[in-house]
Amino acid sequence: MVSVKFSETDTDKLDKTVENVVKLLERKSLTIATAESCTGGLLSELITSVSGASAVFELGICTYSERIKTEFLGVPAETIRAFGVVSEQTALSMVRGLKKRSGADVCVSVTGIAGPSGGTADTPVGTVYIGFDICGREFVELPELCKLSDMSRANIRKCAAAYAFEIVEKMLMEEITD
Repeated sequence: MVSVKFSETDTDKLDKTVENVVKLLERKSLTIATAESCTGGLLSELITSVSGASAVFELGICTYSERIKTEFLGVPAETIRAFGVVSEQTALSMVRGLKKRSGADVCVSVTGIAGPSGGTADTPVGTVYIGFDICGREFVELPELCKLSDMSRANIRKCAAAYAFEIVEKMLMEEITD
């Protein structure tokens, strides 16, 4: 797994991070796609807010329901039954389905509980799994958003987006310097 040291203050630089990701993608002639659940299209919104995004942005879908995750992204119903919709396995299946549907070089999936309701003792509010397929490298991250000082729905969604873009930025920077 690739991880970044993340703090809530990283959301302050979110727009700059997204702008940098779009520029890195353009520079490398790569494309990006997103499949979002609890972030509800926020990643797509952030990407398309950057001038020039049309050169790199393939697809942004909000697969909020289990049915759409299964029917559109091909997440096996058995995966959801066995592990839950908020799980590493579901995030990975989502990103694989997104890769198959979009063909994008960089695919990001998000599934989680943004709250304020819906959490359990095993899966508290702020549990968010983020799946990645970055130039063929698949992995899932579980940022510790359930430990945020601001547990509002808006903040959890924004922090999930910031974390996702920081990972993509880091991986693209490594790709460029390798």
